[in-house]
Formats: sequence, C-alpha cells, structure tokens
Amino acid sequence: MFREKTKTLEKEDARQLTLRLLDELFSGDSMFKVGVRLWDGTLWPDDSPRTVTLVLKHPGALRAMLLPGTEVGLGEAYLFDDFDIEGDIEAAFELADVLAEKTLGGREILRAASELIRLPARDRLQQTQRGAARLSGKRHSIERDRQAVTYHYDVSNDFYALWLDQRMVYSCAYFQTGAEDIDTAQEQKLDYICRKLRLKAGQKMLDIGCGWGGLVIYAAQHYGVIAKGITLSKPQAELANQRIAAAGLGEVCKVEVQDYRELQEPQAYDALVSVGMFEHVGTELLPLYFKLAWDLLKPGGVFLNHGIANRATNKKIQGPTFSNSYVFPDGELVPINVTLKAAENVGFEVRDVESLREHYALTLRHWVRRLEAHHEDALKYVDEPTYRVWRLFMSGSAYGFTSGRLNLYQTLLVKPTLQGESKLPLTRQDWYR
Repeated sequence: MFREKTKTLEKEDARQLTLRLLDELFSGDSMFKVGVRLWDGTLWPDDSPRTVTLVLKHPGALRAMLLPGTEVGLGEAYLFDDFDIEGDIEAAFELADVLAEKTLGGREILRAASELIRLPARDRLQQTQRGAARLSGKRHSIERDRQAVTYHYDVSNDFYALWLDQRMVYSCAYFQTGAEDIDTAQEQKLDYICRKLRLKAGQKMLDIGCGWGGLVIYAAQHYGVIAKGITLSKPQAELANQRIAAAGLGEVCKVEVQDYRELQEPQAYDALVSVGMFEHVGTELLPLYFKLAWDLLKPGGVFLNHGIANRATNKKIQGPTFSNSYVFPDGELVPINVTLKAAENVGFEVRDVESLREHYALTLRHWVRRLEAHHEDALKYVDEPTYRVWRLFMSGSAYGFTSGRLNLYQTLLVKPTLQGESKLPLTRQDWYR
C-alpha cells in the first residue's frame, strides 16, 4: 500500500518527463530488448513486441527506481511494486547492467537527478514479512551465521517445495543433455557427487549444510553409507528427519542442527561433502573451514566442496548489494584460486576442479519458471514482496552464470595418508559409467 505525497508535477507532465528521461538515459543502448509500459498504457520506446516489459505502476515510478542510485534501491522499487516485470525476467538484467553502470558510475543519474526529483514521490507503507536483513553480533560468528541462515532458509518449507524438485535439493543440478526435467537433473547431481566421492557401503559420510537432506538420504539408499547431515535451520532438519524416517533409514541416516565449527569428531569420516554452503563461510574463515574438514577426515578421505565463485576480474560493488540485504546476508563469493590456496595450505591435495556454470543457469531457469507458475500458491505461504525477492535474485543469478560473472565449481580434495597415498584410481572413468 502507498500514500501519495503532494505532487510536483501533473500526471501528464510526469508522463512526458518520464519518456524524456528514458530517452536520455537509454538512447543508444540497443543491446537490450526491454520495453517499458507507463501507468497510463504508453509504450516506450515503441509498440514492438518484446521479450520483457517493465511496467511503471505510477507517475513517480522512475524516481523510486533511479533516484536512490543503488542496486538495493532499484531492487526495493520492484519488491514494493513501484514497477513490475512482465515476461522473461532474466532478459531484464541486460537493462540492469546498463543501469548499474549509470547508477554506480553516477554521471548520468547525477545529471538526471534534478529531473527525477520533480517526479511525484510516494511514501511506502510497507506491510511485508520480509524487510532487509538486520543481523547482530560479530560477522561470521556462530550466532550471527545462524541468524543469516535462518533469515534465508526459514521462510517456509512449503514455499520451497512449490518450485524445488521432489527431493528439495536447493543447489545446482547436473544435466546430461539440458532437456531433463528438474527432478531428473537433481537426481543425476546427487549420483554424480556420490561417484566423485567413490562411496562404498559401510563408509561414514558427513554433509555440511545438508538442507532438507536430499543427499544424505540418496547416499544411504543407493550407496549404503552411514550418513549424517548438519544444518543451521531447524525447519530443514525437522523435515529432513521426517523424510529419513519415512524412507526407513533412521538407523543409518540423521540430520542435526549444528554449526560446522561445533563438530568434535576427529578422523571420523571417510567422505565429506559441502554443497551450496560454502558461500556462507566468509573469506577470513576459509583457513578454519578447511582445517576443520581436514581434522574430520580419515587419512585417504575425500572432500567434495561445491560452491559459487566470482571472477577475480569482477569489479567490486561499493556499498550493500541486493543479495546481502534481502537474500544472503553476510554471503561472500571468492575466486576459485582463493579457495584452492586455502585448501592446500592446510594439507589438502587438489584432485579435480570442475565448472558447472551452465548447469546452474539451467537449474535457476527451472526454478524461476516453477516459481512463476505457482505464484498464487506461493502467496499462501509468503507475501508478494517475499515472492519477488526469490523471483528477482534467481533470475539475476541465472543471468550472472550465463554471462560468466558467476561460476560454480565442484572441487575434489583428498587428505593423503602419511605415506602420501591418495587411494584414488588412476583415471576418472568410474565417474562416467
């Protein structure tokens, strides 16, 4: 809901000014195929069919979007319905790139600021379940990390179930052809991880950041391992253990609410795996993360670390990002070379590094399509701004993986024996049987 302030322009004048600003800001930017529809139905730049349309919901919409001059401000304008996005939302991020250069660089927006401020302003009476994250305590302390994780994951199990696969695997799937449905691709991912770890019946496996337990259940069912998973989300653990019980795996499988730093089980595991949790660790704690993994593994044990990375050449964004504000507070992405150095420094031997960048773009597109298809059902569990958070961040992530700005790496590490043995085969042929 909104309460309109005193207008500085009549609606007709606001329409003309909005169109002029669009021309000034985006003339010559022909690389994107995004159209704009104003509150009165006027189309910009013309009425040609387009893949995606930004819908400005009121005469002050452009002001709300651009005047803050930040990624967060632009995102909030979408969350709180100053504008909407119709069609292929991923395609809108071509325009977002143009805006980022101008909002972060500042020149064009500064020149336009005096004009933008003439557009009508609106006070947002925000009635939403999801405000920006407000964490307390030392960054990456156990308690603050618990706040960050629960902020993202404790939204609603039912909400996630609407658009994830049947196993509720919330990480990059693995595609053989690209044409698979999400259930097939996620099962292929789980099996691929188990083959990379070369799991054998009776071995002990730990899943750090196990989500709803999809991997621990699969590994116990299909590879006969004794599997434990840990998560900081109580709702995740509760549902995971319900699924474990329903599968009759209570003797060999469990999920606990625990931080990885609280584990005290030296050399207890033959295999470790971390899928989609690594982004929460933080650069400063990478040495501790890998040291604890080293201590948990038996000599000859293997550790598969699966996480998102940014490029070493990416331009650093100044100030808060939309992701850190509304999606993954305190999340950090590091280049793969930083990860490998931290792992090697504690003694791990790097045996394999594989990029699954294109796989994550495909995965995210499946999730976005499924989320959009369940829009009305989603509103039974979350409100509209919360729905929009996930639609926006998953679409933007898909664009990031497609453009190469983001990457996803599976890194296989081994803890050699005292004699230097890896206990691994000479080839990877068994991975592709």
